[in-house]
Amino acid sequence: MALPVRRRLPVLSLLLLEAGGLRAAERSSSAMEEIATEKEAEESHRQDSVSLLTFILLLTLTILTIWLFKHRRVRFLHETGLAMIYGLIVGVILRYGTPSTSGRDKPFSCSQENRPFTTLLVNVSGKFFEYTLKGEISPGKIHNVEQNDMLRKVTFDPEVFFNILLPPIIFHAGYSLKKRHFFRNLGSILAYAFLGTAVSCFIIGNLMYGVVKLMKLVGQLSDKFYYTDCLLFGAIISATDPVTVLAIFNELHADVDLYALLFGESVLNDAVAIVLSSSIVAYQPTGENTHAFDAAAFFKSVGVFLGIFSGSFMMGAVTGVVTALVTKFTKLHCFPLLETALFFLMSWSTFLLAEACGFTGVVAVLFCGITQAHYTYNNLSVESRSRTKQLFEVLHFLAENFIFSYMGLALFTFQKHIFSPVFIVGAFVAIFLGRAAHIYPLSFLLNLGRRHKISWSFQHMMMFSGLRGAMAFALAIRDTATYSHQMMFSTTLLIVFFTVWIVGGGTTPMLSWLNIRVGVDPDQDPPPTNDSFQVLQGDGPDSERRNRMKQESAWLFRLWYSFDHNYLKPILTHSGPPLTTTLPSWCGLIARCLTSPQVYDNQEQLREEDSDFILNDGDLTVTYGDTTITANGSSGPHTATTSLDGRRTKSSSEEALERDLGAADHEVTSRGTRLVFPLEDNA
Repeated sequence: MALPVRRRLPVLSLLLLEAGGLRAAERSSSAMEEIATEKEAEESHRQDSVSLLTFILLLTLTILTIWLFKHRRVRFLHETGLAMIYGLIVGVILRYGTPSTSGRDKPFSCSQENRPFTTLLVNVSGKFFEYTLKGEISPGKIHNVEQNDMLRKVTFDPEVFFNILLPPIIFHAGYSLKKRHFFRNLGSILAYAFLGTAVSCFIIGNLMYGVVKLMKLVGQLSDKFYYTDCLLFGAIISATDPVTVLAIFNELHADVDLYALLFGESVLNDAVAIVLSSSIVAYQPTGENTHAFDAAAFFKSVGVFLGIFSGSFMMGAVTGVVTALVTKFTKLHCFPLLETALFFLMSWSTFLLAEACGFTGVVAVLFCGITQAHYTYNNLSVESRSRTKQLFEVLHFLAENFIFSYMGLALFTFQKHIFSPVFIVGAFVAIFLGRAAHIYPLSFLLNLGRRHKISWSFQHMMMFSGLRGAMAFALAIRDTATYSHQMMFSTTLLIVFFTVWIVGGGTTPMLSWLNIRVGVDPDQDPPPTNDSFQVLQGDGPDSERRNRMKQESAWLFRLWYSFDHNYLKPILTHSGPPLTTTLPSWCGLIARCLTSPQVYDNQEQLREEDSDFILNDGDLTVTYGDTTITANGSSGPHTATTSLDGRRTKSSSEEALERDLGAADHEVTSRGTRLVFPLEDNA
């Protein structure tokens, strides 16, 4: 029986009231959720600020301690070692002094999926939330996921190191390169960097494969560890970074040739190590066993190495050339701020462009820095030259110390450490033997073709100076997804700590024990030996110094210099001889368009810093009286004249040569016989 109308109204009212109450409750719940979300966002922002402030305070404390050490002349610990110590202290505080703030992690099963997703959308009570893939977690560690939000915040994405912190470090190495001593030892540096790094990589990789087999026999290996993983570890740990040793060398003014060998090797060695690691990763044999040796895959990896290195080199050089052309043919020098900003952006973009194209940014930005220093630097205004030098020096200092500070933190904040005593001890033995096989046999072979031999004391110091640093750490942390890579990262971290603290701290005593010269003027040349060329009579010590440097320059560099000085420098910079004098006459229009007006305006050509290395045919002469016999046997009158006051006046050809050598102010006051014997070049 139906209810009367007056009895149905209260029931309807109750239903409406209940519905309104539910909507009000939903609105209240939604408002509470929004407030909670806002509080979480605010808390996350605060933690981000605290994490960045932590690193800034670490760097500030490091700088103040460096000043104290320099003031007290303390050399047993370098600034990078200090940064690591402070990082360790802060890591201990964050690990054991901050409470866990997050307990909302809950595993969900997706058994129907056979692969992970990069981005995941999760429906929670009708609201969709986006989650991104962070990495794989082994089943045994599912309940050991980091519950401390602060420790999560101070753990950076590895790409931060590659895309932000490494470029200024590598670019500064190329931009601040001292060309004179670098090119004098170019052959030896290339041998150590390329052949030596490859030898070290394969020796360490094979020794570590033996260690892995031993670990498997004694039951110390709980997961897969392939031969290619061992080779990858060899490539990673072969990246030397003797920043501590070089800083002490620079402060003590140690022997310039030893400094050039170590610095040049470390600069190119980083580039070779990263390309080697990329080639090993690209090694993919065909068939079921993807980790067995395959000749086709091996040669493919060699091709990948050559392709990546040459492509990265070309990309860096081309970017530097483009920047030089822009700064030459525009009026940017009138606006130093814009000029500096463009220089900075073009240099940094080289790294990202190479990475985006599948090449190696480290190699590209290194050769971009060398090209910028050789060409673009000559086109910059005085203000921009000073600004760019100081800018990249500061960025290099901050980035390097930031990385070493983070190393200290990572020892306690990284959640995937795997420390194996057998692997660690084997790694230390392997890097010692790999470094020895790298230095001593190569030095013996190089000394067969060098006039200034690499002495045993130099070889021992180079062996001792094989520190590992920022590049090895950045390569190791880039991929920690598997068991083997996690063990490699933990071991690399300990090796970096040991070499920076122990080996770096022993640099000064080692210099003294090996009797290596210190307090040497960077422009001072080594004392002549019995087999060196002789200046029998003559034009004074300046001429002797120039001739010695030209004799000592690497033959490879001398072949390159003539083309560079006569054509590339005039095209890309405001220095060098006018193209109208070096190009054929039928290229006159092009020569006039490409030659800078400053070249015609300047009576004295800009000094070439590297021109002291060049040995021209005209320098291989015997001069007697007014007759000159050239290297090819021809002779002719010496066209120099004598002024009224008795001084010898140089001919136009002599003036051009001395301008090219940057010694136009050197005045010859005596007349006699000069004999120069060409000897073998340095390797």
